Amino acid sequence: MSPSRVIDLIPNQNAKINASVDLECTTALPTTIKSHIGPETADGFFDDIEYLRMILTARVYDVCEETPLVTARNLSHRLANTIYLKREDLQPVFSFKCRGAYNRMSKLTEEEKQRAVSAGNHAQGVALAAKKMNIRAVIVMPKGSPEIKWANVKRLGAEVILFGNDFDEAKTEAIRLCQQNNFTMIHPYDDPYVIAGQGTIGAEILHQLKSDKLDAVFCCVGGGGLISGVATYIKQIRPDIKIYGVNAEDSDAMTKSLQEGQRVELKEAVIFSHLPDKGLFADGTSIRIVGKETFRLAQKYVDGMITVGTDEICKKIQSYYFIGAAIKDIFDDTRSIVEPSGALALAGLKKFINHNKITNGSFAAVLSGANMDFNRLRFVAERARLGQQKEAMLSITLPEKPGLNVTEIVYRLTNVETATLIIAFETENRKNEINTVISELTKLNMNAIDISENDVAKSHARFLTGGKLPPSIKAKGEKIFRFRFPERPGVFQKVFSKLDGPWNITMLHYRYLGGDIGRVLLGVMVEDGKDDALKASLESLGYPYAEETDNPICQQIFG
Repeated sequence: MSPSRVIDLIPNQNAKINASVDLECTTALPTTIKSHIGPETADGFFDDIEYLRMILTARVYDVCEETPLVTARNLSHRLANTIYLKREDLQPVFSFKCRGAYNRMSKLTEEEKQRAVSAGNHAQGVALAAKKMNIRAVIVMPKGSPEIKWANVKRLGAEVILFGNDFDEAKTEAIRLCQQNNFTMIHPYDDPYVIAGQGTIGAEILHQLKSDKLDAVFCCVGGGGLISGVATYIKQIRPDIKIYGVNAEDSDAMTKSLQEGQRVELKEAVIFSHLPDKGLFADGTSIRIVGKETFRLAQKYVDGMITVGTDEICKKIQSYYFIGAAIKDIFDDTRSIVEPSGALALAGLKKFINHNKITNGSFAAVLSGANMDFNRLRFVAERARLGQQKEAMLSITLPEKPGLNVTEIVYRLTNVETATLIIAFETENRKNEINTVISELTKLNMNAIDISENDVAKSHARFLTGGKLPPSIKAKGEKIFRFRFPERPGVFQKVFSKLDGPWNITMLHYRYLGGDIGRVLLGVMVEDGKDDALKASLESLGYPYAEETDNPICQQIFG
């Protein structure tokens, strides 16, 4: 077994640190500390041994727990490897971030304690620390933050300001408030004391191991505080253990930064090419640019990066490493539900094992948090089934005649001779089982097509009963479009206010699943000569769209 041989992952090739890096940490660094990288930058960096001391003496256990390192027995059996889960979801605020927040705030001077502190991405950790230390806390969080997060911050006694569309906009507002009101800014990741606080997770992992064998540790990555702290400790104590970071594919700032050898700011989202939104699903790791000090440490100590998707089907290898599937894996072994960011590390671990065909290895994943909004559970459950390929879907055209033994079915009569229905069923081996089912249906004079990977079918048609327009109306020319937009207040109204024009909407399907993305299927009756005006209206939305008029499932159900 060779866990370091990764083909499609992103290895870290940097042999030494870029000495020109200019840190912007919020903590003043002792000038007496001499760095291993040379005298010209000695004033700018902590020595590696100093980081070890800071981690071992970190003030985290006043408010945080030493969380267990448990064996995921079901997953270990299925993957033929020993899988450990570091249960940071069991912290008092259900996230590892209380470690770094409290450690940083424990270093505040008496003068700083008299002023309010302000923060963003680690809001609950700062709020908990502020309550413990009796300090006023003003927390700036993005408008789209899950209610479970900002409500808990309020419960802990902090003042909450919802501002901006993402963490970076909220951080900018927090900095403005600090400058205006003389608050003390508590940076969520790019601070040595925050990094040291997160590094205690690495110390606990090595202490809690029941055997000396551990091939790799996987951590989710946002700004880099968690992985830089864990890697800095483990690599100095056990350099044989690999450290891998995991990014959501729509928030991969660290992956791109390590590839380029410098910090890269994400300016465009993968799924919304016209918007600056990042990491909508795994919002806990949603940042545009990683920290300077965290990047420096990652360059030296992190062995590689892995990116994982939310639910889309990977064509190269079997796709049971998606985030939704990882959430279900964790639930199956622990009966706990983590948030998407909390499952990132395990999703990456599974991709790593599967890609490299590893057996008899020993791996640990840090479950970083469990602040799951209840309304998202339906979305996650659905994505988990798709990610594990445990559900198949067929579109079936059957003869409309007496004698069919159907116990329960929903369908729409399409003409006097046939009816069309969509059926979904559970599978263990989807490819083999679906071929068998289609073969048997064909013998019964039922025409079936596999639509398990048809996005329109998964997101829309499966929830509709079908139906074609009357010929007299259909002849005027119906076009079908699908588009996606971020689930934010007011977006739906914006969409339809811009679609006003000389055409009629003939079909609309939108279903809120508690996820990060709204999906709409739209039918429009377009008169001759108005096609360009319609396309201009769709373009003005600023969201990606695709015409699906000729999609086979649209032709069959709506055509």
